[in-house]
Amino acid sequence: MKLSDFDFHLPDDLIATRPANPRSSARLLVAQGDMVTDNHVFDLTEWLQPGDRLVLNDTRVIPARLNGRRHRNSAQGAVSAGIEATLLEPQADGTWASLIKPLKKVKLGEEIVFSDQLSATLERVEDGQAYLRFNLSGEDFDAALEQAGAMPLPPYIAAKRPADEQDKTDYQTVWARNSGAVAAPTASLHFDEPLLRALGERGVTFSHVTLHVGAGTFLPVKVEDLTTHKMHAEWGRVSAETVEEIRATKAAGRRIIPVGTTALRLIESAASSGAIESWEGETDIFIYPGFQFHVTDALMTNFHLPKSTLLMLVSALMGQDRMRDVYAHAIDQKYRFFSYGDASLLIP
Repeated sequence: MKLSDFDFHLPDDLIATRPANPRSSARLLVAQGDMVTDNHVFDLTEWLQPGDRLVLNDTRVIPARLNGRRHRNSAQGAVSAGIEATLLEPQADGTWASLIKPLKKVKLGEEIVFSDQLSATLERVEDGQAYLRFNLSGEDFDAALEQAGAMPLPPYIAAKRPADEQDKTDYQTVWARNSGAVAAPTASLHFDEPLLRALGERGVTFSHVTLHVGAGTFLPVKVEDLTTHKMHAEWGRVSAETVEEIRATKAAGRRIIPVGTTALRLIESAASSGAIESWEGETDIFIYPGFQFHVTDALMTNFHLPKSTLLMLVSALMGQDRMRDVYAHAIDQKYRFFSYGDASLLIP
């Protein structure tokens, strides 16, 4: 299986830089069997059946992109330099793994000031990643980060415009509650309260899992032989309550439909033995054609990057030839792609 098998041409004007408003007015491509139909997300009530269970990722995106300055006294006097830091994940020792630009401008032990309240010291550098120790922790850190940080928009959006205050709302799901992600579970961004109510009235049920999406989700695949690709690891949790809900839904003959590839990867990680169990830890599961799904019956997801692991995942669910046809239709009909783009409901 080759990387080039998952390439396609995407016109640049189909990359969305802002979401639909309201959220549920985004377009929805439904692929079921050999059929493709064009809908809107608010039409989900027509496609989901009473007793179907949506699995939602309740991770909360932190405003992980920080701009600050480091100050240094030299023989030529005081020197100041602008520094950009993107937080990746907290470490057991209290530091934050981070990407710093430009890293060569910061010395070990040097302080970077991000706001009147928030600063950090560069403690160590390993494999190109910087480890920062902040002056605050706990709720004080969260409050200061909320004020100083910007949403870590994906590179394909950030290249077109900077993040702003609107993104702090737009790039967050309405049910987000467990902080720790540096990228949003973007299929979930299409849901608003009116749609959730309508689905509940339809008899659709909901379960929550937590997968903290990392910046590695945007890393390109660099090997042509996909069997040699190593996925980045992300922390997740599937509770005993969610496991019981999923088992009951399966026993009743109803469908399990994860909203987004993150929720899918997590429940399939928890079902690696064949039956879903409560689970907590890091997963680096890589799903590509040939994968055996144990829990997932269908998937709601956005449209993904060429040559991406997420395109491989949906091809594993639907078949490579089928997904080529689906994406050709989406491009022809000018669906909006990627994180702020439109959605698809994929039913094998």
